[in-house]
Amino acid sequence: MPDYGLDIEFGTFLTPTAGQPRQPVRLAQLTERAGLDLVTVQDHPYQPAFLDTWTLLSVIAGETERVRLMPNVANLPLRPPAVLARSAASLDLLSGGRFELGLGAGAFWDAIVANGGPRRTPGEAVEALDEAIAIIRAIWAADQSVRVDGTHYRVVGAKAGPAPAHPIGIHIGAYKPRMLRLIGRRADGWLPTLGYLKADDLPALNKMIDDAAAGAGRSPSDIRRMLNVSGEFGSGSGFLTGSPADWAQQLAELTMTAGISTYILAGDDPAMIERFGLEVAPAVRELVDDYRGGALIAVAAPEPAMATVAPARVPAGEFDVTPTPDDGVRRSSVRLWDEAARPTGPARPEGRRYTAHERAAGRHLIDVHDHLRQELDQIFDLVDQVEAGILSIGAARAALNEMTLRQNNWTLGTYCQQYCRVVTTHHTIEDVSVFPHLRTADPGLAPVIDRLAQEHRVIHDVIERVDEALVALVATDGNTTSLREAVDLLADTLLSHLSYEERELVEPLARLGFQGSL
Repeated sequence: MPDYGLDIEFGTFLTPTAGQPRQPVRLAQLTERAGLDLVTVQDHPYQPAFLDTWTLLSVIAGETERVRLMPNVANLPLRPPAVLARSAASLDLLSGGRFELGLGAGAFWDAIVANGGPRRTPGEAVEALDEAIAIIRAIWAADQSVRVDGTHYRVVGAKAGPAPAHPIGIHIGAYKPRMLRLIGRRADGWLPTLGYLKADDLPALNKMIDDAAAGAGRSPSDIRRMLNVSGEFGSGSGFLTGSPADWAQQLAELTMTAGISTYILAGDDPAMIERFGLEVAPAVRELVDDYRGGALIAVAAPEPAMATVAPARVPAGEFDVTPTPDDGVRRSSVRLWDEAARPTGPARPEGRRYTAHERAAGRHLIDVHDHLRQELDQIFDLVDQVEAGILSIGAARAALNEMTLRQNNWTLGTYCQQYCRVVTTHHTIEDVSVFPHLRTADPGLAPVIDRLAQEHRVIHDVIERVDEALVALVATDGNTTSLREAVDLLADTLLSHLSYEERELVEPLARLGFQGSL
């Protein structure tokens, strides 16, 4: 099963190094500042070079406010399940409901035995984990005595409690069929690590979980699919070796094709964590929103000077998908292109009617554009906050970098890449290219498409001007004139361009389809 429709989350996977005991705490705080959702810490209680994971998570809980916490994953053989359950509930209560339980059946058995734990075969490890989950959930229920008379754990008459502050999820790190079936029957999440498996393995392994869930009367979407990932930012063409935009595209595709909804970055590099939170995470969320076809909110345009505006080519009411008109408002006296010289595509065929399925393509284009309009409004708000001294210049730049506007490379293929993957996911059409197809299907659109490509490059340069103006503000004693001018110019170019693109492409997207059909 592909996308399970869950919210997309991001986190870090930190090393509890004892040699620099404050480092993982600082990285956890950075995780929170970067806007990530989850801090996880590996748990190897037999490793003398590591801090105790539970002690470290307790300190992190006390020095963060929002981010959730989880062992990745707790070593069950060295942590008795009744004690583990109470430790988890206690940390959840102390942190205000921010704890999740990552749980592992055990590995590195020689080290476990050396520290007083049992040695288990793979089959025994599955049985022990199943018994442990029953004990843990019974302890959390806090309204009964606990009785689990198992082969590996025997808890008879233990008192339940304390109850956690919220329903703690149990997320299991596992790879083998028996363990995956256990996840489907009993767990709240699956937490593998990329490297121990390949991305191509995920759909088949997911199916084992889904089948077991269905057999237990559960919905597959009840089980969150998490993934520990690692990589580097650069210019490589492999998985997670390129730019943040490349990372975002690859992770979003994993969500739609393999159901992953939580991505956890393994590593202790502060710069990687920051870029993962500020650049990759918001871009993945935006792509997934686009893939899922969720509608976004439009923002009204500003006022001042008026420009001559071409009439709409799709009259309101006739098409059920109305392009956003250009209201002619211009804030800046600078003009970077001649709007009167914009080419117009072929006229809509007289009497042509469109199905709801055909109209969906144009509606999606407008939804994506409405989000960009919303972000433009946010930029004006950032400038207001900088002028009022509410927001620092660094924070404003960080907010700007999170926006789709800044991450969008403004090449002609951007919309194509986003929409085609919706089509691929929902209509099983692979490797479709929207704009080349439009150009081929109706050569009369070629001048329009060429003009759109030119305007994308101009908009990219204008967005860079906004960032440069923010940097320059430091040296101008708070004079925001240049910043206001840059943002005004961005509003003029972006809003004009979006209206032009909708005016010219909403109808052709419906009429010409994708490779002739959807």
